[in-house]
Order: sequence, then structure tokens, then C-alpha cells
Amino acid sequence: MSGAKVIQVLRDMDAILIPVGTPVLIPQGSTVHVTQDLGGSVTVSVGGNLARVAHKDLDALGLAESNDGDDLQLLRESSEGGTVDESAVWAVLKSCYDPEIPVNIVDLGLIYDVLVVDADDGSNVVEITMTLTAPGCGMGPFIVDDVRQKVMSVPLVDEVCVELVFDPAWDRSMMSDEAKLQLGMF
Repeated sequence: MSGAKVIQVLRDMDAILIPVGTPVLIPQGSTVHVTQDLGGSVTVSVGGNLARVAHKDLDALGLAESNDGDDLQLLRESSEGGTVDESAVWAVLKSCYDPEIPVNIVDLGLIYDVLVVDADDGSNVVEITMTLTAPGCGMGPFIVDDVRQKVMSVPLVDEVCVELVFDPAWDRSMMSDEAKLQLGMF
């Protein structure tokens, strides 16, 4: 873990143990090592465990909040009637990360399909079919929630439905060449 940023926690903060997804409290004064800072959350090593720290708790690490959420909110507010731009959906999906892997979920090959549906009531629904790198991944609910929240920030999206599937099962061949290169698998 050489090169990891070492930080002393400024206040008690909530986190989620990786990969099991169990909530934990990291007490003020604890020393953590930042292992990943991508997509608005931070992965830290603490007491020999990895934990995901949500965007709302970045101040406990003395880290400035990124503008990701603010920019997406401004984008949403500036939109006017019409249809959802599917490329904007894909763009925000590229800001979602598995907290253990420093590659976005699109390049990992976890997104199988994105469909924009004009509902009968005039609302715009985005249906996403995705998987996880492993069916028993305890971080799955957090990744799915991240997908929902970020896609809801896309202009004109009224609802997001995420279907988590495991057929076909994910494997490394689904990763983009860029992801394989980044992870040293090429």
C-alpha cells in the first residue's frame, strides 16, 4: 500500500466494510489509509480491513467534497422538456465504481443494458440491467444505490429501475481494453 494517503479521522464516521457490506463506525482519532478516491466515495484501509466512506462523510477525513454531485444537479436543473439523453446516462454510469476496483462499472463490463422508456404517464424511466463481479458481493446494494442516485441526476429522468442479473455471469473478458490495461491484465 505504498503511496496511500494516511489520514487521522477528525470525527466519528460511518463506513461500510468491504466486501461484506456491514456498517461500521470508525472512531475519531483512528488512522486510515486512503486506497481509492473515485466516484464520490473513498475506500480506506483501517485495522486491516477495507471500508467504503460515503460522500457525506468526506469531511471526517479532511477531504474536500468533489463537485460531481453539484455539477450533476446543475445539469438537471438546466434541462427543459424532451427525452432523456442516453449518452448522459452512460456518462454518469462511468462515475460509479466498485469500491475494491479502481475502474468504473461500465469499463468493468457490469452494465449489460440501458433502456430509456417513455412511460404512459409521460414520465421518463431508465431501465438498467447490470451484474456484479461476484454474485455474493456484499457491496452490491451500495453499487446499485450509487447507480440509481447518479442516473436520477440526469436531466429529465423521473425514475430509475435497476435489475441485477447473474446470467450471463460476469468474467474478465467483459472488461474494456482500457480497464484490462489499467489493471495490468493485458
